[in-house]
Amino acid sequence: MKRTLVQLVFIIFLLIPISIFAHRPDRSLIYLRVYETTAIEGRFEMNAVDINKYLGLDLKKHPTVEEVRVYEEQIKAYILKNAAFSSVNGVNNIIFTGEISLLKINIGTFVAFHFELEGTNPPPDDLDVTFSVFLDENPAHSNGLGIEYNWKAGLINNEKIIALEFTQSYRDKTLDLTDTSLWKGFVEMVRQGIWHIWIGLDHILFILALILPSVVRRRKDANVLTGGNKITAFFKLSSWEPVKKFKPAFWYILKVITFFTIAHTITLSLASLNLINLPSRIVESVIALSIGLAAYHNIRPIFRGRDWVIAFVFGLFHGFGFATVLSELGFNGEFLTLSLLGFNVGVEIGQVAIIALIFPLLYFIRNLKLYPIFLTILSVLLIFISLYWFVERALEIDLLFDDYLRREAYKIAVSLGLR
Repeated sequence: MKRTLVQLVFIIFLLIPISIFAHRPDRSLIYLRVYETTAIEGRFEMNAVDINKYLGLDLKKHPTVEEVRVYEEQIKAYILKNAAFSSVNGVNNIIFTGEISLLKINIGTFVAFHFELEGTNPPPDDLDVTFSVFLDENPAHSNGLGIEYNWKAGLINNEKIIALEFTQSYRDKTLDLTDTSLWKGFVEMVRQGIWHIWIGLDHILFILALILPSVVRRRKDANVLTGGNKITAFFKLSSWEPVKKFKPAFWYILKVITFFTIAHTITLSLASLNLINLPSRIVESVIALSIGLAAYHNIRPIFRGRDWVIAFVFGLFHGFGFATVLSELGFNGEFLTLSLLGFNVGVEIGQVAIIALIFPLLYFIRNLKLYPIFLTILSVLLIFISLYWFVERALEIDLLFDDYLRREAYKIAVSLGLR
């Protein structure tokens, strides 16, 4: 019994997602973004509490950017005295861009000063780094350096993995930038595609709306059974019949989703090449609306027997949404073909995984007489969610419930090991 309990605890421990957070008390950070065709970019992040304590300033625990600007030159001068970069190209001077950003967490706000490194285009193989911020003032203080973005190293949107640690005894270290390959970058783009389809609740609900009617078919004589009334035909249980075989129905929905993939690949590519760019407000509003129209199509067909048309047309707008995701990841167009291929492969894998989870369940219950009612109720719910999001995005207002749904979707994705 005791052994069984220990095994159970061990299994539970393995299932709990463990994250190492870089932002903690008595710690300052450097994050670098390594590009192939432009200079290395980065930012210094320091807790406002530490800045006050060790530099004798009067910042609030959670200051605004304007309040930080008052002490900007003083803080930058301190950073330049305690941070340096060099390589085979000589000293790589820190050039501040003037951008200041804030990360607010419970232990205080981390103030980030953005910079570029002179002489790092193309990036060197090794970068010698000195980072001794607050180490003299507090022996227990530690500093970290992380590579937030390096396509060929497979590091994209990375803030958790710290490459170098600096302490009072170890203020100078060398960062190796040679552990790279096109394969690592491609694999990471695939992972990002999977991840962003799984946390994109609007994309998931759009796919759900397309999957719902895939396990049943409207009878050809439905109009005769219901006197020609289309709405009545939908609710009339005898006007629907379950599909007979799993494989044809499964391949049909995969075909529909493939049209969705083709469409968003087209617009994602056009947006990444800066050939077409639409305002985010319009794109996100149409994506929200697409869920409702796909769900309405389940109740009253817009394109009878041609579900792929809806998937393709609205897939074009979903592609612009994915382009926004890539820009937020720091993607600047390098290795464009491999990046788009990897991201789209990841999205397709994510979509197939969603179908593989949902379709068998729907197929299993398709013979229930109440399945058409279930399909209708769920479609109506999707229509309400769609209109809710459409109003929120079109009017650019925050109705709060959206944030709750996204947080829950994020938790589910993390628990499945996708993040």
